[in-house]
Amino acid sequence: MPDPAERNLAGWYREGVAPGSPGTAIVVAHVDTPTGPAAFAGLDTLAAGATVDVRRADRTVAAFRIYAIEEYEKSDFPSARVYGPTKDAQLRLLTCGGDYDPTAGGYQSNVVAFARLVSVRPAEPGVAGENGSHDS
Repeated sequence: MPDPAERNLAGWYREGVAPGSPGTAIVVAHVDTPTGPAAFAGLDTLAAGATVDVRRADRTVAAFRIYAIEEYEKSDFPSARVYGPTKDAQLRLLTCGGDYDPTAGGYQSNVVAFARLVSVRPAEPGVAGENGSHDS
């Protein structure tokens, strides 16, 4: 999970598949931090058909279309469904959700967006990364 001080930062699980490659790529971000909403605030409000762009290390943009948004209690998280292998290029966006209970350790659920690759676009001229370590 990204550093809570970097509330607008999403993190790619670099031990897994790179976004746009065959398999399941995982990107996580906070829904909020003590200083306010974070990168994945509103993830639970996206609808099937919404698109998500991921700028990759080579500056190409992998575009994904969301096909489902689901919320799971942390005690009943379906790891195989979320992290399991796929034959096509897919993306999972994960954040916290549900009720916030500080006495029980924070948020009690996870929100997961499921998406499939629809295209890869060339790098946009003049678009430079802020920090290459944040790219996939």
